[in-house]
Amino acid sequence: MTRRKLNVFIIDDSALMRQLLSNILGRDPQLHVIGSAADPVTAWRKMKDLPEIDVVTLDVEMPRMDGLTFLDKIMTARPMPIVMVSSLTEQGCATTLRALELGAVDFVTKPKLDLQAGTNELGDEIVQKVKAAASARVGRRRATSGAVKTTVSAPVAWSGAAFAEATHRVLCFGASTGGTEALRAVLTAFPADAPGIVIAQHMPQQFTKSFAERLNSLCRIRVKEAEDGDRVIPGVALLAPGNFHMRVVRSGAEYRVRLAQDPPVNRHRPSVDALFESCAHALGPDAIGVILADMGDDGARGLRQMRQAGARTIAQDEQTCVGRGDPAPGCRGWGGPSTGSGSGEPPLMSRNGQADTSHQSVLPPHCIR
Repeated sequence: MTRRKLNVFIIDDSALMRQLLSNILGRDPQLHVIGSAADPVTAWRKMKDLPEIDVVTLDVEMPRMDGLTFLDKIMTARPMPIVMVSSLTEQGCATTLRALELGAVDFVTKPKLDLQAGTNELGDEIVQKVKAAASARVGRRRATSGAVKTTVSAPVAWSGAAFAEATHRVLCFGASTGGTEALRAVLTAFPADAPGIVIAQHMPQQFTKSFAERLNSLCRIRVKEAEDGDRVIPGVALLAPGNFHMRVVRSGAEYRVRLAQDPPVNRHRPSVDALFESCAHALGPDAIGVILADMGDDGARGLRQMRQAGARTIAQDEQTCVGRGDPAPGCRGWGGPSTGSGSGEPPLMSRNGQADTSHQSVLPPHCIR
């Protein structure tokens, strides 16, 4: 039985961009561009008369209706996987991050110069992200008005004593597709005196600073894009800058991060494996490794090393990941990390492979003692 092609609808006000995307996607035997439009109003009219649409590529700045407004409406009325296409301006970064909050699955960075040549160079990335988005789990959003609300499922009942016992520990996070929202849900649950946090998020260089600033505005802890030599201290989360690996090293009685641009690991820089392997070496049992969202292979080896070094290891479960499959499929078969589920809410974390239903917060205190 022949598997049908994935139907893709393109929304972009640039005729050149629509043509480039159509050509790139149309060359793949598994994809079919079912339609396109120059603005969301026209797109909605066309989409209502089309058969099943598997993925939509969506520009941000367009006439008649901007991409964010359309995204919010479509995820409320007719949810479907959306891949954003955004320019690399500072404003575009913030807008793309807001799009991920609204339910977009992923994004492609539109080149600033030589649109035609730059977009063609991104052809493999575009095809890969569209295919991955087609199998993403998307749900209906509640109608919103005004700014996007950022709340957690319940107040966090963490005692100061629990954190006093855990100040020497470090929480080590890795996240990829869909990980921005999962990470936001986790970090906003932490009190101001949470243990030190290090994060490797698959994200381009131009986006990590805006992402860190966005998280910092929402969290009680401080979140910043890491700089070489930053100390890992309680109450601060360090986000690896795009295009740099981040590693934790011991410096006397304290821990610091080091940044480097050595070759990508598992096709990624920053790489979760690079961070986790350094945490296994420098922190040993004083680390907690956490994988959020669909990581593919990146992170599995490092998480295994952390576990072997005595660290606690935790993974978001398959049901709450935006991307396809397990957060770290390579972890299967070695005793695996603990998993957590959320049913649309921030993922609940557990230990020893047993679901923890006694806490509404993520990473409850018993996980860090």
